[in-house]
Amino acid sequence: MGVARSSYYADPEGKPRDDAIIAEIRAITDDFEGYGYRRVGAELRHRGFVVNAKKVRRLMREHDLNPRRRRRFVRTTDSDHDGPIHPFVAKDFEVHGPDQLWVADLTYIAIAAGFAYVALDHCS
Repeated sequence: MGVARSSYYADPEGKPRDDAIIAEIRAITDDFEGYGYRRVGAELRHRGFVVNAKKVRRLMREHDLNPRRRRRFVRTTDSDHDGPIHPFVAKDFEVHGPDQLWVADLTYIAIAAGFAYVALDHCS
């Protein structure tokens, strides 16, 4: 036939330009703020753009389109209760020797399985 073998494998349509891809990525990230490069790449494929994940990642990084992560607010103190609220008696206490003032703190640390509570005390 006189046609090169590579012509059989060639994409008949031209590749989308970076400007068109960036505009589509910007539209996706405006609609879905938490989407990273994997979800953006899947959405691009869904919309008809065939783009390598590495290119999506690079374009998102270069044009500052990476997702903004929001930290979830975790309330650790419940001050709305009927129990007694004790005064802070050590506020103006002056320490003149050992074993006069003991303070403690109870906090939690996030671990893979959830939270671990830690109790700390200190003697002055």
